[in-house]
Amino acid sequence: MKCNSKIFSLLPTIILFFIIPLRSFSQISDEQVIKKMADGIIEETTFKFKHKESGKIVNDLTKALSGVYLTNPYNEWRYWNGVLGIAMQQLSLLTKEQCYANYAYKNVSFAFDHAAIMKEMTLKGQLKGMEQFFKHELLDDCGAMGADLLDIYRNHPRSDFRAYIDKTADYIYKDEYRLSDGTLARTWPQNKTVWLDDLYMSVPFMARYAVLANDNKYFDFCIQQVALFTKHLYSPKDELFFHCYYDNVCENGPAFWGRANGWCLLAQSELLSLLPDNYPGKDSLIKNYTRQIIGLSKYQGKSGLWHQILNKSDSFLETSATAMFTYAVALGINKGWLNKMYADLALSGWEGIKTMITPDGKVKNISKGTGTNTSLKYYYDRPTPFNDIHGLGPVILAGIEIVKLKRLLE
Repeated sequence: MKCNSKIFSLLPTIILFFIIPLRSFSQISDEQVIKKMADGIIEETTFKFKHKESGKIVNDLTKALSGVYLTNPYNEWRYWNGVLGIAMQQLSLLTKEQCYANYAYKNVSFAFDHAAIMKEMTLKGQLKGMEQFFKHELLDDCGAMGADLLDIYRNHPRSDFRAYIDKTADYIYKDEYRLSDGTLARTWPQNKTVWLDDLYMSVPFMARYAVLANDNKYFDFCIQQVALFTKHLYSPKDELFFHCYYDNVCENGPAFWGRANGWCLLAQSELLSLLPDNYPGKDSLIKNYTRQIIGLSKYQGKSGLWHQILNKSDSFLETSATAMFTYAVALGINKGWLNKMYADLALSGWEGIKTMITPDGKVKNISKGTGTNTSLKYYYDRPTPFNDIHGLGPVILAGIEIVKLKRLLE
């Protein structure tokens, strides 16, 4: 299923990658950099199960007598794979190579095609990694994967896909927990907590659903949530968003966490991309979007990268947040929401990102999944697993918009 890429089959190029890792990407185009990443992901995704005790591959789950597990994390129903699926579909549109969109479709259909037996095994505790596919209890369970599925549904209108999409829309619009003012919030691990991450876990899906259902009430819901999250989490003094807000004590958490600010920008970019021109409130959204980007510009490091804790230069340089900011700035210019004067912000961000991509297309310095915490030390000390999936979709998305931006600036 791997896409062909002639440049990476050339031995001299491969040798160059390993001899001069920090300069290697000057030898190839930005498009080839992100294709290298995507091709590696496709090659590593196995669509297979393995028996826990014997270690043998299980091709027929109905014959598995005891526990099994997925042989790689790309097949799991997790929000980061939703972002990755969206990025793969966008890469297909950029390159005109269908294999990337095919990958996204195959990945979600893998879950639906095995749904009955996987649900049975999951409920029995015999299968890990697909739990979120069978529940709608948190926005993490369904929002990002649902947005990915909505994009896929346009070309693959399966009835089981539509049933999941409609169920997700009902859950987010009607059933997800809210504060008294209507802000989407969580009851766990702390009650009445607003997570900035949840703007992305809700708005991109609901904006897409507004188009599918041809119903503007879902657009209005999205616009309202952006305003409410901004009300609770934005710091005018620092020009950044706090990671969380504890409604039971009316206090924000301590951290301006990078990736949470990235989720916020991605959510707004998705909404702005789908809102019709002259839609009520769109101009205000663009102003909010621009204000956040201007604020972030004051914290970018000299390498082009942003820090894990945005206003703490002694925290580590973090790739996924940088990718999200780079994507949002480049997209804003490409769409005409931002002035071209901000282009250097995105271009330097991309150059910094490329120093974090290894010669074989893996990515470094991605913060591990991060909950809320009242200690700033918690954010300082987050692990950075090599090639963590949280950052792969955002890096590919950033590269796609950088390619478009450079064409625009030519």
